[in-house]
Amino acid sequence: MTQTIAPRVRMFVLLFLAVTGALLAGAGPASAHAALTGSDPAQGVVVDKAPTQVTLTFSENVSTNDDSLRVLDPKGTRVDSGKPTNTSATSYAVQLHSGLPDGTYTVTYQVVSADSHPVAGAYTFSIGAPSKTSVSVSDQAAGGGIVGGLYGFGRYVSYAGFIVMVGGAAFVLACWQRGTGVRAVQRLVVSGWLAMTAATLFLLLLRGSYASSGKLGDVFDLDLLGQALQTKTGAALVSRLLLLAAAALFIAVLFGAYDKREDEEKRDLTFGLAIGGTVVAAGLAASWAMAEHASTGLQPGIAMPVDVLHLLAVATWLGGLTALLVALYRAPADRPVETAVVRRFSQVAFGSVLAVVATGVYQSWRQLGSWSAFTDTRYGQLLLIKIGLVALLVGIAWISRRWTAQLADTTTKPAARKSATEKATVEEAAAETATVEKSMVEKSMVETATVEKATPESAPDSAAESEPESEPEKERVAAAAGSGSGSGSGAGAAKAKAGSGSGGAKRAAQLARQQAAVDATRQKRLRDSDAGRFGLRRSVLAEAGVAVVLLGVTTILTSTEPGRTEQDAAKATQSSTSSSSSSSSSSSGDSASGALTLDMSFDTGGTDGKGVVSVDLDPARAGANEMHVYVTRPNGRAFDVPEVKVAFTLEAKKIGPLPVSPDHITTGHWSATGVQIPLAGEWKIAVTVRTSDIDQVTVSKNAQIG
Repeated sequence: MTQTIAPRVRMFVLLFLAVTGALLAGAGPASAHAALTGSDPAQGVVVDKAPTQVTLTFSENVSTNDDSLRVLDPKGTRVDSGKPTNTSATSYAVQLHSGLPDGTYTVTYQVVSADSHPVAGAYTFSIGAPSKTSVSVSDQAAGGGIVGGLYGFGRYVSYAGFIVMVGGAAFVLACWQRGTGVRAVQRLVVSGWLAMTAATLFLLLLRGSYASSGKLGDVFDLDLLGQALQTKTGAALVSRLLLLAAAALFIAVLFGAYDKREDEEKRDLTFGLAIGGTVVAAGLAASWAMAEHASTGLQPGIAMPVDVLHLLAVATWLGGLTALLVALYRAPADRPVETAVVRRFSQVAFGSVLAVVATGVYQSWRQLGSWSAFTDTRYGQLLLIKIGLVALLVGIAWISRRWTAQLADTTTKPAARKSATEKATVEEAAAETATVEKSMVEKSMVETATVEKATPESAPDSAAESEPESEPEKERVAAAAGSGSGSGSGAGAAKAKAGSGSGGAKRAAQLARQQAAVDATRQKRLRDSDAGRFGLRRSVLAEAGVAVVLLGVTTILTSTEPGRTEQDAAKATQSSTSSSSSSSSSSSGDSASGALTLDMSFDTGGTDGKGVVSVDLDPARAGANEMHVYVTRPNGRAFDVPEVKVAFTLEAKKIGPLPVSPDHITTGHWSATGVQIPLAGEWKIAVTVRTSDIDQVTVSKNAQIG
């Protein structure tokens, strides 16, 4: 009873730890992207005097080029000059032309954060007074489009290749050393190496366009390729290629010289291959850790080794699972996957999952923001999906362990207690073999008799002379039939060949092919007759299917802005909006009353329907007012919705609603002048936001005006 309960308790503990680790971890290699945390002039502000420069402040260091920061006038003409300069730790400035006229100016930026991901955005400010602008800024995030999609696909293939190559080699060395001679396993590991190598070259080719223009035509631009090679990410990709050359040598030794050694000679070589393979695998994992998320932010000196350990643990777990699946389906009958191999891998996988959980907990402490980020940010929503997949994967693994236990019980029984199913299968296969051999020999006898009948009757003497010779010939054929059932088709084929003359070679080949087919059928039926092995194959196949989806979600997660950074950016944007309202209030010259700012969250219920709408009313008193409406996403970026409408209602006096339709100024910004407020009082300000043809919502707040 204790032996039955203990594995179940351990599996429930494993399930709890894995789900908890995934809940807190955020897919291991998750860290901060750069986010705009401040600007001067601020977003939406109206300044009296034209500034001499525009300064942007980010949450971390970024890489810039000549076109990273641009300032455009209302006609769309660039008014910045020179290259962006690093004015402080995380602030970057670009100089402006002198004597700029009044109007609304658009600031666009596209930089590369320290974790290698491109970051882009735009905002507006005005000189003197707002105006209409012809600048149309796309709301598409940096790294999107066709090039972004191809780059994401390359990242997925590189991760998958690394997992299959490292995990498959680890499975062979640690769990199944006899597997070095199995062709299917060899092809699996080599395919992982080829996939990772091709994906690395592909990423290196796309890197220049991905981090700058995002155009497919710039993929083969040698200047952009040269610039990419000089970046941290480019150096990491080149280093990965060099390490893949060392990995190719390791694979050649593993499936070449190592496989040909005797068991006693393999011990020393196993230790050497394990050390060398670990060093190469750790180097490949470091090519991600040193160039992406773990290399920036809090405690990078600790985060990078932890990230390397995380990647190695994931590869050992999921890559070994893939190798086990291939072995269960494609291993030959003379080298089956023993029960001890499956149980050994189960222990290795358990340790790998514990390592994944431990490293994930550290990453969660380092990067996770608030609990609200799970539902309010895209990163958190993806993370919830991953939590479900991890729970499902561990649940299927628990089923696999149950099949493994049944497999152990079946294979450890004595031969005298072998199941009736297996005996019947062997007898049936033997009967099929005898039937095939008998039919082929009878065919040979018929052909021999046909040859005898074809002898000319005009030569009776020769026929009479040959008749005694034909009797021994028939006896030899009959002997072939008798020996075929006892000693196998090899001897039968040889006798048939001797008796049939020139046609014997063809019949021998037919017999050999027939015998090979029968042997393959017998081996397959023997292998599939084990119910435990059949159930294990199905459960491992299900695990591998979930792992493929899990890897895809993880790839998306590693290129998604984490919840902590997204919420920090939203707070910075709201602070910037409030400061711009204060500036507008002070510049109005009216000391009796100041500007009014109202922030309201909305959710239209459709796809991409969440955001924040801010209403600025200046001077917020009875009479004519100037109104600005800003719509942003939850991450603080400008949100260009199809329609925004505002209505004012003074319920105490039963006035209203007074509708106002503001003009669209630029991305996420609407404005209206001469908004008449007839009386002072507590007004209800309702804003209707439409995000699609059918999705819209009205949110409102009460505020004192006048």
